[in-house]
Amino acid sequence: MARVTDSQTGGLRRTEIFVDVADGYRLWAEMAGDPERPALLLVMGANTSGLGWPDELVELLSRKHFVVRYDHRDTGRSTHAFHERPYPIRALADDAIAILDALRIERAHVVGMSLGGTLVQLLLLDHADRLMSATIFGSALLGGAATDPGISDDDLPGPDPRLLALWAELGQERDPETELRWRVEHWRVLNGDVLLFDDEEFADLERRIAAHSGTWHSPAAHALADQSGMERGAELANVLVPTLVIDAPEDPITPPPHATRLAHAIPNATLVTVPGLGHALPLAIVSPLAATIIAHTGRRP
Repeated sequence: MARVTDSQTGGLRRTEIFVDVADGYRLWAEMAGDPERPALLLVMGANTSGLGWPDELVELLSRKHFVVRYDHRDTGRSTHAFHERPYPIRALADDAIAILDALRIERAHVVGMSLGGTLVQLLLLDHADRLMSATIFGSALLGGAATDPGISDDDLPGPDPRLLALWAELGQERDPETELRWRVEHWRVLNGDVLLFDDEEFADLERRIAAHSGTWHSPAAHALADQSGMERGAELANVLVPTLVIDAPEDPITPPPHATRLAHAIPNATLVTVPGLGHALPLAIVSPLAATIIAHTGRRP
């Protein structure tokens, strides 16, 4: 583990490090807040830097937690080497544990969005002893789950066709200006149609991610990674870790009732709706989302 920098933003202390994981990959991670507080690990979605977790959300969560966010392999400042050293998607769950190990965090609250929520489901199955609680949103239930008498597969909508059209262009080479427009349009659709979308807010986010990553190349490794070993939904029936599933009613990737289906598969899971939440994290949603997460983690030791 190599420490990069310590910094202070407002009253918030931040530390950046690099963590060596399997297969020669090195991951960037950032910690914020008081290390004496209970740890909270943020697990981002596919092909997205850890900076996808808004600074404002990290700041709110750090009032109660020692918050860790990080770049998956092939995103941000982490190693980009998929074409030379491919890996299955499930390896990203092991990376999350490697981050905790490097920081000597025995147990943590974990929050996963989108693919991050899929990875949190794997953590619930394989590393329950490392989790104080789990929060999942923007994610579908792992495959292979038992039948739900109230929600059939036919009741689960697929992604918005506008997203499918954009995803067909994922990974294409574009000049920085065109790439920025593409990314902002992608966020516009992900945001849903209820909360006001601020083009400049997300353009600024993508400029910061590009500066952080050192490139405008559009990451697409996770879309190419082996998806095998994920048909484990039935095993979630044995989960004992306190789990919160957040329903994002405007999510264009996993719209209702996906969250309800997932909550039904995990014993005693709590299902809470955050009105207006889609598959993006605009500033307008940060405060209610942080409050929902902290209400859940606050019930746990």
